[in-house]
Amino acid sequence: MISSLEGKITLRAEKYIILEANGIGYKVWCAEKTLSKIPQIGESVKLFTYLSVKETGWDLFGFLTHEELEMLELLISISGIGPKTAANILSVASVEDLQEAIVLGDETILSRVSGIGKKVAQKIVIELKSKVKKLAKGSGDKFRVADDIEIIDALVAMGYKVYEAREALKQVPESVKGMENRVREALKRLGKK
Repeated sequence: MISSLEGKITLRAEKYIILEANGIGYKVWCAEKTLSKIPQIGESVKLFTYLSVKETGWDLFGFLTHEELEMLELLISISGIGPKTAANILSVASVEDLQEAIVLGDETILSRVSGIGKKVAQKIVIELKSKVKKLAKGSGDKFRVADDIEIIDALVAMGYKVYEAREALKQVPESVKGMENRVREALKRLGKK
């Protein structure tokens, strides 16, 4: 398996790049968000990769972060979702937003993806909810996803809508530490509306 590639970009297309590493050009499919952040032709980049092997050929998918790769691997563990669909899902939202949506049962983000209907979005939420919770808790302070999910749950229990709670929490400065303090700050922002 090819876990990562580092090299120079020799071609950029709508959905993939050609990455030259040690004299070999690799066609690497990328999510739109990844492509928008990748450097220009002639510049170097390191990508975490997933190799999809099928009867029709091999496809290599590249991501700038290991967290994006992990999310792709979770998504393709669901029957009926292949790597291209998973990459499309990663194009509509960040890993953190996807984790939060899955744990909270918010299917709207997933339903925005072409080819993902309400039933498939529900299936993703049902099958990945517990896996995403474990992943979020294991990721440390970098994402704060597990704490933020608990904060949003608490705000929803107080009668606020999920989207209101999420927006209020986004406005809380990163410098505010501790769940209780973050809840207090989110409530202040909700009180101003």
